[in-house]
Amino acid sequence: MEFSHYSVMLNEVVEGLMINPNGIYVDGTLGGAGHSVEIIKKLDDGMLIGIDQDQDALKFARQKLNEHSGKFILVHSNFSHIKEIIEDLEYEEVDGVLLDLGVSSYQLDTPERGFSYNHDAELDMRMNAEEPLTAYEVVNTYSLEELSNIIKEYGEDRWHYRIAQFIVNEREIKPIKTTFDLVEVIKKAVPKGARKDGPHPAKRTFQAIRIEVNNELGIIEKTIRDAVDKLKSGGRIAIITFHSLEDRLVKTTFNDLKKDCICPPEYPICICDHRAVVKVITRKPMIASMKELEFNPRSRSAKLRIAEKL
Repeated sequence: MEFSHYSVMLNEVVEGLMINPNGIYVDGTLGGAGHSVEIIKKLDDGMLIGIDQDQDALKFARQKLNEHSGKFILVHSNFSHIKEIIEDLEYEEVDGVLLDLGVSSYQLDTPERGFSYNHDAELDMRMNAEEPLTAYEVVNTYSLEELSNIIKEYGEDRWHYRIAQFIVNEREIKPIKTTFDLVEVIKKAVPKGARKDGPHPAKRTFQAIRIEVNNELGIIEKTIRDAVDKLKSGGRIAIITFHSLEDRLVKTTFNDLKKDCICPPEYPICICDHRAVVKVITRKPMIASMKELEFNPRSRSAKLRIAEKL
């Protein structure tokens, strides 16, 4: 199928990065290259570095960016390696970094990727098909406690223990192989009354398993710190999140980076020698406009935060 990914808050991102025509910019989550195209259009002698762990994304992005040959470099990697990637390309500093932490529409809508509870497919959910851990492994080998904790922490589902218990009971009879197999187990676990309101009963569990498979939360803080370290003074980092756990991590990391002192409040004097390295541009996160929501309902949960290197 055609690679499709609506670029959330496209204008807000490009304006927020304050593009320098001769600057170096990193799109750490290239996806369908929608953001990257608009950044490249504003470049004269600048360069766009596009990173993605999904080979399909890189393939389609290369086609989309082809007319801008000489203005981009594509790298197959995880954005957690952003510092090493910039250094390997022999750039000391960059002018801006973008991280769009959402799952692409292509990944969600391609059944065989196993991301969606709306399509029947083998349990996979890997953003990078070369990684060994799959959703099948998580669902069929993790302990009851591990599954419960993941669904609780990453899915924020009140029925986490009951869902984990039903999963373990079902796999003792036969392996849970497909997305629809898992959906049926979750539906049995969530009480009928709780299924009447709110999102699809499997939404939170699928989110939790996807986060676990791709270690999505574990790499965010380090990536932000590494990206800020490679920014020029005045350079900006823009991050789009799609659920509260991600947004909380971004907000907390930005707040730590903007502080002159991170000593415990009970200390009478500062002993940490910490100095602020950024100023936060977005006091509150930006959200998608009503106009954008009409075209892309998936952007309703998106939040954009921007910080600038001091």
